[in-house]
Amino acid sequence: MGGLITLGIILFSLIGLIIYTVIIYNGFVALKNNIDQNWSNIDVLLKQRYDELPKLIKVCEGYMQHEQKTLEAVVKARSMVNSAQSEDQKLHAQNTLTDTLKSLFMVVERYPDLKADAGFRQLSNRISELEDQIADRRELYNASVTIYNTRLEQFPDIVIAKTFNFNNRALWKVDPAHREDVEVNFQHN
Repeated sequence: MGGLITLGIILFSLIGLIIYTVIIYNGFVALKNNIDQNWSNIDVLLKQRYDELPKLIKVCEGYMQHEQKTLEAVVKARSMVNSAQSEDQKLHAQNTLTDTLKSLFMVVERYPDLKADAGFRQLSNRISELEDQIADRRELYNASVTIYNTRLEQFPDIVIAKTFNFNNRALWKVDPAHREDVEVNFQHN
């Protein structure tokens, strides 16, 4: 009789451990999928911004013949986005594109006729809107990654994470150079 009770306790404990493992595993899967969804949501907005840029550049070209360097930097950054392969390369390329757009909008200040152009205003407003939405989505993405990475390091979750090869995910970080003040020069060359 005592052996049956011991066997029952062992069996009950084993079933409890299996259920607990499944719950933790499913939690990691849900968090991982949430991160992927958040990245996908950012990607949609990045694609929209990417598609709007040629239109904005076209409008600017007619006005900004002396600012070819700035326009080329935007085109080059857009190309970097297109050729990025890894998650780190994509993050770097998107940060570079954001930086070149800021430079472009600062240069635009020198061109009152361009700022008054209805097509330019509409496109710049659209890109500014997209930039705001991208910033919001990046924040949500980073929050999801932080929750996931924290759980990966907590006990007993770390045991399940290592057993099933769940790995840390990278936060969306801003390039330190993008934190510096941008120099504005209003003198024409």
